[in-house]
Amino acid sequence: MKELLFGTAGVPLSTPRPPSSEKGIRRIKELGLGCMELEFVQRVSMGEEAARAVKSVASSIGVVLSVHAPYYINLNSPEKEKLEASKNRLLAAARVGWLCGARNIVFHPAFYHNDSPQEVFKKVRDQLVEIRDILKSEGVEVVLRPETTGKPSQFGSLEEIIALSQEIEGVAPCIDFAHLHARTGGKLNSYGEFCSILKLIRDELGSEALTDMHIHISGISYTAKGEREHLNLKASDMQYEELLRALLDYGVKGLIICESPNLEEDALLLKDTWERLQKG
Repeated sequence: MKELLFGTAGVPLSTPRPPSSEKGIRRIKELGLGCMELEFVQRVSMGEEAARAVKSVASSIGVVLSVHAPYYINLNSPEKEKLEASKNRLLAAARVGWLCGARNIVFHPAFYHNDSPQEVFKKVRDQLVEIRDILKSEGVEVVLRPETTGKPSQFGSLEEIIALSQEIEGVAPCIDFAHLHARTGGKLNSYGEFCSILKLIRDELGSEALTDMHIHISGISYTAKGEREHLNLKASDMQYEELLRALLDYGVKGLIICESPNLEEDALLLKDTWERLQKG
């Protein structure tokens, strides 16, 4: 990526009714934003014809798309049927995303259940290798982006996501800074801590990883058990300006997807803050 683009998780709230992916993409452009994440929350319901239409609109006006796979994916499910369903959901999201012109496919990888983190890592890794090989055989050239998760009961610490990215070709992190903040009970929310995250990514995955990042940001509330709900940035304790300052100092490029409830309002706040910081 040549720059850092800002966008929303799903179609902007101000998209004309009835909303659609195509209308949302056009609205992103009107707002002066640069990217949008297609949200397949429950299932992948978009067909091939609709996906190609989405790609046509996005490419014609220069909006970069990514995809969030259905939320219920658990690559550590002890039940074979649920495990297969999880793999099929991720495959479906990747296939449709590719038709839409999206390169990055974000997903929540797994739950620990009663297994050790080491056991879960191995199982998730093996499932992702299989999924990667299937997609590769089909010519679906996407990047699978396991996301850092917001609860300690969920597989998806920063270290786990980096390790998956080290071991599997075609896998790279989705860094959700709000989730990391909630997962650690309110830590990882200062300039120095944000820099430590970026330094770890650079040290473990190479400097090129910082120029191809996929980032989620929102406000967030949390308890001792981690994430509770997303909040608007100004209604939370999220130090978003310190985060943007760290991203600027580390030369980060890629996509920033805003997941605040007010979507484009906070996406524009982030973009405006970024531009102000760039000017010094």
